Amino acid sequence: MSDQKARLAFEILARENSRMLMVYLRSLVRDEAVIDDLFQESMIVAWRRLDECDLDRPFGPWLRGIASRIAMAHYRKQKRVPIVMEEAVLSAVDRQFERINALAGDTWDEKLVALRECVDALPGHQMEVIRGRYLEGLPTRAVAEKLSVTVEACKKRLQRGRSLLAECLKKKGVLGIKEATV
Repeated sequence: MSDQKARLAFEILARENSRMLMVYLRSLVRDEAVIDDLFQESMIVAWRRLDECDLDRPFGPWLRGIASRIAMAHYRKQKRVPIVMEEAVLSAVDRQFERINALAGDTWDEKLVALRECVDALPGHQMEVIRGRYLEGLPTRAVAEKLSVTVEACKKRLQRGRSLLAECLKKKGVLGIKEATV
């Protein structure tokens, strides 16, 4: 493949997978500044190793593999490895990303639009806890304090909100029946 074709292929694949990679990194790392650094490093390594990529296979898993190794190296430098970095957990997260990729919607962005629409359609109490917990990344206790409710009430609202989100995403064809029950 010529350098120009390789560059174009990489730009297209990187653009199509950039949101997915950011979400993946956020599932592994909590510090937003570190996530940005790991994202950039993952893209640089992917570009340098593009000739090793089998373009007949999906690009996303290959890119996530690079990102997970870079995230592990980051944690090794800090001399700590969070539970989410254990191999079994990484495999489960990667399988879930593959399930999401296999569902309706041509692009990750279309799937995110469906998710945003479903979050926006939630009743007020569920929307507040879902946004606080997942969009703002607050621990459940902090969401409860922010909303002036007990932790148990917050957990119940989260449970109900996730259930409503799953139903909405199933109706939109973005979430399969098996994933909605897990």
